[in-house]
Amino acid sequence: MSLKHFTPRTREWFESAFAQPTAAQAQAWPAIASGEHVLISAPTGSGKTLAAFLWAIDQLGGRSDEGIAAPIEEGRERRGIGLVYISPLKALSYDIDRNLRVPLRGIGADLKVGVRTGDTPQRERQAMLREPPDILITTPESLYLMLTSRARELFDGTRWCIVDEIHAVAATKRGAHLALTLERLSEAAGGEVQRIGLSATQKPLEEIGRFLVGPSRSCRIVDTGVRKQLDLKIHVPVESMIEPDSAPAADLDPLAGGEATRRSIWPAIYPELLDLVEAHRSTIIFVNNRRGAERLALRLNEMAAQRSDGAAGKQDIARAHHGSLAREERLVVEEMLKAGELPCLVATSSLELGIDMGAVDLVIQVESPKSVARGLQRIGRAGHSVDAVSRGRIFPKFRADLLECAVVARRMREGQIETTVVPRNALDVLAQQIVAIAAAAPEDRPVPVDELHALVTRTYSYATLSRVQLENVLDMLDGRYPSTEFSELRPRIVWDRVGGTIRARPGARQLAITNAGTIPDRGLYAVTLPDGRRVGELDEEMVYEARPGQTF
Repeated sequence: MSLKHFTPRTREWFESAFAQPTAAQAQAWPAIASGEHVLISAPTGSGKTLAAFLWAIDQLGGRSDEGIAAPIEEGRERRGIGLVYISPLKALSYDIDRNLRVPLRGIGADLKVGVRTGDTPQRERQAMLREPPDILITTPESLYLMLTSRARELFDGTRWCIVDEIHAVAATKRGAHLALTLERLSEAAGGEVQRIGLSATQKPLEEIGRFLVGPSRSCRIVDTGVRKQLDLKIHVPVESMIEPDSAPAADLDPLAGGEATRRSIWPAIYPELLDLVEAHRSTIIFVNNRRGAERLALRLNEMAAQRSDGAAGKQDIARAHHGSLAREERLVVEEMLKAGELPCLVATSSLELGIDMGAVDLVIQVESPKSVARGLQRIGRAGHSVDAVSRGRIFPKFRADLLECAVVARRMREGQIETTVVPRNALDVLAQQIVAIAAAAPEDRPVPVDELHALVTRTYSYATLSRVQLENVLDMLDGRYPSTEFSELRPRIVWDRVGGTIRARPGARQLAITNAGTIPDRGLYAVTLPDGRRVGELDEEMVYEARPGQTF
């Protein structure tokens, strides 16, 4: 029985809250309890997040069993962060923070949970330095920033690290950045940190496991082998996609949404989407860009108001959800959908990952999701439980898109997802991390190059990095450029080639903190009020399509 490893109070809470452990939980808990690094692969709604958290919560809450460390004695100084949870998405971080309260309250564990993302106010960051939480919920970039600042000391003694939705970063340079950050976390902890990865179905899982732990460690893979049932159909709302306006369609004001309304498929798509939304209690519509999310929500509300003859006080039927929304607004619309107060949420990839959206009846994808893995992730939002059927409808926008949708839908049914390829030896990412490592080191203790090379090659992303390649990067950072064309670039480190060490130059820490992370797929523009107060961000596509006087 998988619950035998837990304390009585944890067992009592779990047995009163759930009928039995899911397959993912039953297989994962013995592996996690043994101290092994673990990768849990299971579909949406399989309880893998609780599987990852419960053992650490039980341990941090204090154990009195023979041979296991007792709880921290009363009056002793609080230790640093015990568990780090890393999410690639800010919105998912706040969702996890909220969902953790249930097991903590049920078990009666007196543990403090802290959230550190780009949205965290400065006063909360300072409070965290004075009184560190037991559990830290953060993002890859925020963890990097903490390890490059005074907050690095908080990780002394960290025992567990959960990397959620690891498949979302493994195949990108952001993943290479995270891999180096995980090694820096182990260094700051003063010992090996147990890594627990959570992933949707990926191929091959062994590659994701190697990415999680590196080439010199072993990783136990827990694959429940469960594939959710799909009710998946492709909807083409017109007779001919060559002449989409040949059939009668809704009359749209082209200025309101900014999209083409002549010789366009949109006037035919909107009514069908509204019919599906009105036929279900809760629906998520996925689009591939933020401007599209805003426009689609606007059109659905406009058409719903026309159908109800403009009834006074009628609430919007749809709201947009994307990364440009302020944190407070995101939380409002998420809670409205969960509570059944909002029939439809129009989202981008901001809801693609494991945010708990409650009982979603239907997921609609407008345009091809572009990959089988992404399609499964999005359609899996519907029926967010272990044995529920995921109902999805895909609306292609043009003929080539229809062909792509057909191929993706077929492969989704067959579970034939794309092969994950982890990028190797990304030298631009390495250069940024080297500057950060040098800046975080004490002034009287420069970083030995041998230790730096050992740390970097412990990651799977840089396992094949040669000493020559590393020294070429150090040459560049030390100002030893191949030609005078680069002479305007300031050196960032001092490389003592005789002593075999590096140290940061003045301003290096500020540079490392200001330029955290990798270059995103889309550029972001800050939105501020005339008095300088920050409202949020817009991506470059939305800014390009915006018009003077437009409301969004």
